[in-house]
Amino acid sequence: MDGDRRGWRACLLSGAVFAVCMAGTTLPTPLYPLYQEEFGFSELTVTVVYAVYAFGVIGVLLLTGNVSDAVGRRKVLAWGLGCAALSAGCFLCATGLGWLYAGRLLSGLSAGLFTGAATAYVMELAPPGGTARATFVATAANMGGLGCGPLLAGLLAQYAPWPLYLPFAVHLALVAGAALVLLRLPETVGERRPLSAVRPRRPGLPAQVRTVFGPAAIASFVGFALFGVFTSVSPAFLAQSLDVDDHAVSGLVVALAFFASTAGQLAVGRVGVGKSLPLGCAALLAGLALLAGALHWDLLALVVLSALVGGGGQGLAFRGAMAAVAAASPADQRAAVISTLFVVAYAGISVPVIGVGLLTGPIGLESAGLVFIACMTVLVVTAGGYLLRRPVPADT
Repeated sequence: MDGDRRGWRACLLSGAVFAVCMAGTTLPTPLYPLYQEEFGFSELTVTVVYAVYAFGVIGVLLLTGNVSDAVGRRKVLAWGLGCAALSAGCFLCATGLGWLYAGRLLSGLSAGLFTGAATAYVMELAPPGGTARATFVATAANMGGLGCGPLLAGLLAQYAPWPLYLPFAVHLALVAGAALVLLRLPETVGERRPLSAVRPRRPGLPAQVRTVFGPAAIASFVGFALFGVFTSVSPAFLAQSLDVDDHAVSGLVVALAFFASTAGQLAVGRVGVGKSLPLGCAALLAGLALLAGALHWDLLALVVLSALVGGGGQGLAFRGAMAAVAAASPADQRAAVISTLFVVAYAGISVPVIGVGLLTGPIGLESAGLVFIACMTVLVVTAGGYLLRRPVPADT
């Protein structure tokens, strides 16, 4: 009993460390309009600054996705916290656009280091028989942390002084506390190897996975693209089209999408993997339709509903995609296949968002958003139609 209690305590503490790191990656979201005023850059630049984060994550996943299996979970998580602290330092020192690029890149590196290692660490620290609960802790820490970032920054920017500095000072203090917690947690990798022995593991896609990987990858791409738009340009839309200048409100809208994703991922246990992927596609389609209505009629209520419905669909689709792809993969290539899925998902955060930024100049933010929605609708309808013809087995 005491061993189980210690295991769950360590599991929850590691989840808290995970959440602190992920909160830093979305912290700047409600602050982008303030940076635009401060440094005088365009909406395209906002989307590029945001997308730099995704490039950092993809780089880490491609080059060092398996490094924690060799050198240990705690060491990799310590590197991730170090990158998070440097990222906060860049934003605190920001006197121009270069600092923002550097801060976002370091934030992407921290997320890339944490994504796989922290998920494995949370699950390994749980006592025997606690896999399901540990999965919940890891999911809640990841998506909940992402949701807490814009909520914290929005509240501090709206109701406290120094809006471009205080959120990052607070996060730096949280990172320091997380580092102290990490020092007290045990290592879960028994046989460790030196970093020099680690070789990059290229993403792989065995033939037997390709039929399920296609729709799973498309749904993941669309879900992350929706998040990308919410976390990069939604504050500008709220301010320009809806006259919502309250940073706390813009942070809350983005946070709702991530919290809804957490709920969607947790619902997979009840819905089942076989149904979660097509249901997630349907919810993503509904979320895109609501976002189109919000852009067309300039209604805040539709923006909120889009965040809730689209976020829930992203959670259902992504966890269903992960489970389906993992079940179809050979055991010795499962990590490589999952890394490939994450690369596609994070491409969804970056490429469409930059496209929105490119179109904003010539046709305006609302029209650019509608073009984005049309493209994503084609993709998600394609994936959903495929799944109706060839459904994912219910026992995956």
